Amino acid sequence: MTVTEAPPASPAPAGTGPVPRKQPARRKLVPYWLLLPGILWLLVFFALPLVYQASTSVQTGSLEEGFEVTWHFRTYWDALGEYYPQFLRSVLYAGTATILCLLLGYPLAYLIAFKAGRWRNLLLVLVIAPFFTSFLIRTLAWKTILADGGPVVDVLSTIGFLDVTGWLGMTEGNRVLATPLAVVTGLTYNFLPFMILPLYTSLERIDPRLHEAAGDLYARPSTVFRKVTFPLSMPGVVSGTLLTFIPASGDYVNAELLGSTDTRMVGNVIQSQFLRVLDYPTAAALSFILMAVVLIMVTVYIRRAGTEDLV
Repeated sequence: MTVTEAPPASPAPAGTGPVPRKQPARRKLVPYWLLLPGILWLLVFFALPLVYQASTSVQTGSLEEGFEVTWHFRTYWDALGEYYPQFLRSVLYAGTATILCLLLGYPLAYLIAFKAGRWRNLLLVLVIAPFFTSFLIRTLAWKTILADGGPVVDVLSTIGFLDVTGWLGMTEGNRVLATPLAVVTGLTYNFLPFMILPLYTSLERIDPRLHEAAGDLYARPSTVFRKVTFPLSMPGVVSGTLLTFIPASGDYVNAELLGSTDTRMVGNVIQSQFLRVLDYPTAAALSFILMAVVLIMVTVYIRRAGTEDLV
């Protein structure tokens, strides 16, 4: 008995294989339908108000007689010439608060990411705990803490801290409230979580084996931080500084409640022009100038930071 093998199957000619089924046209449109609510939200609540503000900034008139678009661009120049001290003060206060948030937030984020262990979730809850109360209530609490004659002011005066801040022009005598120091303190406290969370996210993504490899190469802890940890956490640093500086530069609550007329920021001027003076064109022009200044500074900062991977 002989057994014969079946001849090998000849390959199918080109073009005769299974043809993939084309996706229905409706399925291709699904991503665009999912994006539609977000696009409509941006158009209605961001783009349209921005266009309206732009038209308001070139109007002339009054609330009694009505405003009319006359393309009066000189409003921008007049607003900048009159309120440039408030712009400089806003950038200075926001920049100082951002640096303080980075100096305070980076060690805490590092601790939570690498050293917290089972306490990590608890520490993260404590970081976001201030969000459980109103922004206004948190700021009013600092008004009580920094009140004249309080224990905080007494301690700062005893250790000579107020002498240093007075020499820097941040305080006057033994008073903290209604000074630049109080405003910067409020900004730092209120926006510190916006710095810690991006830093933690960036640090938590670092592979621990990189630290072990650096240690195997006899690198000191300071060298490991300088060569490995900090460069890899730069996306978090950039994100945290942007999330802190941008809202702080336009804030007016801290300067209103913790400061005085000498510590007014551009946000206070815009709020006053809109609600008290009722000079809508000037307020709109100030808003656009602030937006342009922040946008230019952010663009330059991102380019100099050398990272596009934002957390």
